[in-house]
Amino acid sequence: MGKIAFIFPGQGAQYVGMGKEISESSKAASMVFDQATEALGFDVRKMIFEGDDETLKITENTQPTIVTTSIACAQPLLEAGIRPDFTAGLSLGEYAAHVLSGTFTFKEAVSLVKKRGKFMQEAVPVGVGTMAAIMGLSREDVLDVCAKASAAGIVEPANFNCPGQIVVAGEVAAVNEAIKLATEKGAKRAMLLSVSAPFHCSLLKPAGEKLAKELENVEAKPMTIPVVTNVTGKVVESVHDVKELLIRQVSSSVRWEDCIATLLENGVDTFVEIGPGKVLSGFVKKIDKNAKVYNVEDNASLEATITALKA
Repeated sequence: MGKIAFIFPGQGAQYVGMGKEISESSKAASMVFDQATEALGFDVRKMIFEGDDETLKITENTQPTIVTTSIACAQPLLEAGIRPDFTAGLSLGEYAAHVLSGTFTFKEAVSLVKKRGKFMQEAVPVGVGTMAAIMGLSREDVLDVCAKASAAGIVEPANFNCPGQIVVAGEVAAVNEAIKLATEKGAKRAMLLSVSAPFHCSLLKPAGEKLAKELENVEAKPMTIPVVTNVTGKVVESVHDVKELLIRQVSSSVRWEDCIATLLENGVDTFVEIGPGKVLSGFVKKIDKNAKVYNVEDNASLEATITALKA
């Protein structure tokens, strides 16, 4: 077997009940939920296990609950002696990657992402910005579409997820123009996403500035596992770069396809998506169909992953 990467999902993967089975069967996972409740000052278990979709969808709830679930789901793997050679996460998931690597404590990270969610939501008034997924066009085509649609306002690439799947973000009129131009260019699909803000574009810079102030209160410690960052798609070279990259990440494109390419170049052939959903597993398979991909979000997927990795 080659090297293993643990990868963590971003916003949008959340669902009511995520992580419940693993928290009930693993003491270490259960303790993560306890720590989240202590750090945030509300009953995190109750919000995730007994709450509703609308409450979980509020960005300042979504972000800490996904990070909590992801770190909880990682505990049984670590206890089974399965440790990654690299780690990465999609947008929000990068915080879970840093917790795993030891850059921040879990309590520090979960408090940070609650504030990050609030700052991102506040940066752009509801109704001003939006996002759209464009399927079936190349990176160059999407960049060209954004450049032309910018005549109608701000629109920029937000996520390079995998070949043929790119998300754009910006002001409503400009994003709608980008959808029209992408369709004319031959996109298989170009559609608005159900999001509350235009994440990962320059409209979010005010959120990054507020996040910078919060990061001043937290010490970043040397990483024990290499972390691949969304901003560059490369391995973070130094602990001194971590905070600046997380600040830039809020308003920069998420280069997920590049992150996976970097992991493959570094000898990773096995990817374990940890936390709610299997979106990243799908992206990895589209980037490299030969990659071995597993996920851990409940007892069945945990057992299957441990069995496969211990084989």
